[in-house]
Amino acid sequence: MSAHGYGQQHQHGQQQDGQHRHVQGHVQGHGHVPAADLDWDALAAHLEREADLRAGAVTAAGQWLSGLAGEGAVRRVLDVGAGPGVIAGLLAEVFPAAEVVAVDQSAALLERARARSGGRVGTQQADLPEEFDKLGEADLIWSGNAIHHLGDQQAALTALAGRLRPGGLLAVAESGLPPRFLPRDFGLGRPGFQARLDAAHEDGFAAMRAELPGTTEEIEDWPAMLRRAGLVPSGTRTFLVDHPAPLAPSVREYLHTQLVRRHDQLAEVLGPEDRATLEALIDRDGGTGILRRGDAFYLSAMTVHSGRRG
Repeated sequence: MSAHGYGQQHQHGQQQDGQHRHVQGHVQGHGHVPAADLDWDALAAHLEREADLRAGAVTAAGQWLSGLAGEGAVRRVLDVGAGPGVIAGLLAEVFPAAEVVAVDQSAALLERARARSGGRVGTQQADLPEEFDKLGEADLIWSGNAIHHLGDQQAALTALAGRLRPGGLLAVAESGLPPRFLPRDFGLGRPGFQARLDAAHEDGFAAMRAELPGTTEEIEDWPAMLRRAGLVPSGTRTFLVDHPAPLAPSVREYLHTQLVRRHDQLAEVLGPEDRATLEALIDRDGGTGILRRGDAFYLSAMTVHSGRRG
């Protein structure tokens, strides 16, 4: 399980081979992508750009959690579904006295996390939900946009809650707001393109959830789910992710990759006009492409739900 969302909230595909390996669906949406066929360097670079976009929001969330935990209370931190370890590194900066461990099922991404952190962040490979018991105890567990890739979300929260030491915190970054990156009317096709793209993507997310092994329908009231996991809800906060125009080249490349993935996932379900708009946006050479547009920005919001073990 790797923690990077499907459309920020839910960007990944999945596999159904008995082990949930949604990181392998990053590039092809809902398709089956064998690990041996993945370009791990390209995948890791994309995940790092995605996490870097949210660095300020994650740091602010970590500082909020530090205040909830109290001074000196956090000795061990787990980032469950850590991918290449960007967020684990940010948490290590917020909690400099703590052992911080990046948990993921991809050995290739964990190797990237080790190299990126210079040894500051530890790593642990685990296939979830089968191996929750391997994680050990922690004072703070962070899981960002990963729980929704497990069939039984409530069982996953309960398992994570069981890894907390007394007084420990579980922080779940789920829901929030999908990214916006262009004006409502940006001169291509019919206005409101992004809203229609989001609607099609939400349908894809629902289909992904329905196909997960052991999937269970759940009303996604995260504080109530934390309570059912045996925790006392300790607050929910939303953190803004705001990159105004003109965008840095790295952010434009991230958006281009995301739009290429949307094309791969959704081209067949979009109407002809919206499909043509999407193709114009991913044109690397055209002046209407996302790589060259002066009106492109990146605006989103990350919501973090927290619960404390008694």
